[in-house]
Amino acid sequence: MKKYLFHVGIDISKLKLDVVVMNVENSLQVEHFIVENSKKGIKDIFKYFIKRKYSLNTVLFCCENTGVYTYPLSISLSENNLDYWVVPAIEIKRSKGIVRGKNDKSDAKDIALYSLRNIDKLNLSVVPEKEIQILKLLYTEREKLIKARRLFEASSEAAAFIDKDVYKTISSTNLKTIAALKKALKEIERKLNEVIIGNQDLKEKFNLVKSVPGIGKQSAIYLLIATKGFTSFKSWRKFACYSGVAPFEYSSGSSIKGRTKVNHFADKKMKSLLQMCALTAIKYDPQLKEYYNKKKEEGKNTMLVLNNIRCKLISRVFSVINRKTPFINTYKFAG
Repeated sequence: MKKYLFHVGIDISKLKLDVVVMNVENSLQVEHFIVENSKKGIKDIFKYFIKRKYSLNTVLFCCENTGVYTYPLSISLSENNLDYWVVPAIEIKRSKGIVRGKNDKSDAKDIALYSLRNIDKLNLSVVPEKEIQILKLLYTEREKLIKARRLFEASSEAAAFIDKDVYKTISSTNLKTIAALKKALKEIERKLNEVIIGNQDLKEKFNLVKSVPGIGKQSAIYLLIATKGFTSFKSWRKFACYSGVAPFEYSSGSSIKGRTKVNHFADKKMKSLLQMCALTAIKYDPQLKEYYNKKKEEGKNTMLVLNNIRCKLISRVFSVINRKTPFINTYKFAG
């Protein structure tokens, strides 16, 4: 494992970066400074090391995942081929133990300490391909449009309960808004298709994922986004854990024996989509339909069986990606 001489913790906010530099060779000497959350500010971080004639290759940069605010830093570090680690905020928070009070400087120091103490867990981060970033942005906008359309369509319910002349005051505006939202939604979906078709690798993976019974178009797109084109997860089991469908045991000694259950820390959108995929699969996949009915007859809980099917679907998706061949349902050839 590579040995780093400096561990840099960066607390990211909208306008600024709080930077704590921890010198491993000098008794964990700590220095703190603040820069702008911009390309110029990030260059100032690099200049800190260059002025002191330290090699940037001996530095591990670590920060929390704060969504879009993390992008300028991640892109700059990636473009300069520097090692960096983007860690979920909840993981760093739980590693701190009991604390009293907080500020940006102490948060940055805690991040630096996390990277030092958990170096054995190091998983260097990479910036997703541009196409994945575009897909993610378009998919997010699509979700907003669908939500907005449903809100405006709900207004039509009032027509059955209030005077027609009263409802007319908003009906025309409401219809125009819904039409505009539908038009924007079609445009977003057209752009999503263009991105996938325009990248041969994404196109192949998209078609492979869709070949799995139960996985629809939107679920396939989100799988590409969540896995960064199937480059972020080494196995389907790790992705099942990320998606909140992997069961975990809850027991301690002889007195505490909780039921095995999934953890609530998960990509809730992915979990929801997998649930819909599982419900579709038991309708149209004879093998999974038979499995579902068999387990129900055995008295198994419905959600438990559906969760097992979600895991089976994830396994199938990763299998077709690894094999680079479409899914073949061998069940129809049995017996």
